Amino acid sequence: MQQVAAKCDPAPSRWAYRLERLMLTPLFRLFLRIILPFMVVFSIAAIWLSDEARRDRLSGFVHEARVSIETRPEFMVNVMAIDGASVSIAEDIREIIPIDFPLSSFDLELEHIQEQVAGLPAVASATVRVRPGGILQITITERDPVLVWRSRDGLFLVDQEGFVVASAKSRAAHADLPLVAGAGAELAVQEARALFAAAQPIKARVRGLVRVGERRWDVVLNNGQRIFLPVDGAVQALERVIALNDAQDLLARDLTVVDMRLSDRPTLRIAERSVEEWWRIRRLQVGNTEE
Repeated sequence: MQQVAAKCDPAPSRWAYRLERLMLTPLFRLFLRIILPFMVVFSIAAIWLSDEARRDRLSGFVHEARVSIETRPEFMVNVMAIDGASVSIAEDIREIIPIDFPLSSFDLELEHIQEQVAGLPAVASATVRVRPGGILQITITERDPVLVWRSRDGLFLVDQEGFVVASAKSRAAHADLPLVAGAGAELAVQEARALFAAAQPIKARVRGLVRVGERRWDVVLNNGQRIFLPVDGAVQALERVIALNDAQDLLARDLTVVDMRLSDRPTLRIAERSVEEWWRIRRLQVGNTEE
């Protein structure tokens, strides 16, 4: 009876017990579920890809699949549309972006195209996107010129932020814009516009502003007169000159320069012919007195 009971013992064997304990270990279960299958698949893939012919066939299959997707009609770009640009700017955009259509949208570098378009001097901002229907849409905002700048290299149009928008063929072509001249004039556009606004009472006589030493302005009038303005407080100095002109017709006199660089001591420079005439009259007066 004792021998029969020993043979029917339900207790697990030592190896079965160890296996059950091992299966209860989280790290071992992770190894069986993830690491071991990954190692098996990786080993099979490595053995399969070790053959160069197989690698070439796989690469060709992937390339063909990619081309078949990228060249589908819904992904093809056929035309370019440019909105917000003048004719000349549109021509410049088409020149710097020589795209041969049709072209897959996957082959377009939209960020690079946008950077190129936004880099044009006349463009303030640009957006580039692909519209449904295979249209490469480029929408830009042009810079509006507010001044004509005369430099040693010619005439240029400048916007309110001091960016050179484009070259100007002639002054007459932009007669509606005020004129500035001199080195550094394009860097002080805001002050120049403030001076032109202050000069409205004598607007008909103002030919333009000249930047002197890249520090201050001269106001040039149509009869050759100049108003020297200080480095600081240029607008206030010009307003004082206009007030004196309203009160005493200052600019109607035979003057060449009204120097306001020293605010507490304005200086007037009389024309040479007036000085000669004054000396002639002075000599006549002296001669009559001696007689």
